Amino acid sequence: MLNALTRFVNGASWCASQLASVAAAVLTISMVYEVFARYVFDAPTVWAFDIAYMANGAVFLLGVAYVLREDAHIRIDVLRNRLPARFNRGVQGVAYLLVLAPFFGMLSWIAASHTWRAWVQNEVETVSPWAPLMWPFYLCIAIGLIAMTLQLTVEGLRAFRGLDSVAKKEH
Repeated sequence: MLNALTRFVNGASWCASQLASVAAAVLTISMVYEVFARYVFDAPTVWAFDIAYMANGAVFLLGVAYVLREDAHIRIDVLRNRLPARFNRGVQGVAYLLVLAPFFGMLSWIAASHTWRAWVQNEVETVSPWAPLMWPFYLCIAIGLIAMTLQLTVEGLRAFRGLDSVAKKEH
């Protein structure tokens, strides 16, 4: 059961990371175009700032679950390396499953609610002269947070079971 859940969640994290890759490409292309338009044609775009903050936020939130899956988050190992592995797994299990997963679950619910409201009301960015629709950005936030909640849950269960992360197995 845990193996099937792990495969599903790891797949969801991978899919979210692929969306992050697309957002990174959009960010790069739009910023190159903006610099070209601004300095070559002296005609800056009205949408560059909005694309930049939305794509940057999407890259971060869509990629965070995959980073957890790959065990690539930064941590301070000074104390952790001196403690028994079983104790470390217990602390990690409690932190992931009982503290962080519920917190990210609540954030996921809020983000999904905001996404739905923005879609129903055709919400636009009110401080921007371009005024883009906000639901696609909110949807990226919700997907990233849901993927992170699922990945935290799986990693917490794996820690309690004494299993290493996927990244440690593959390397």
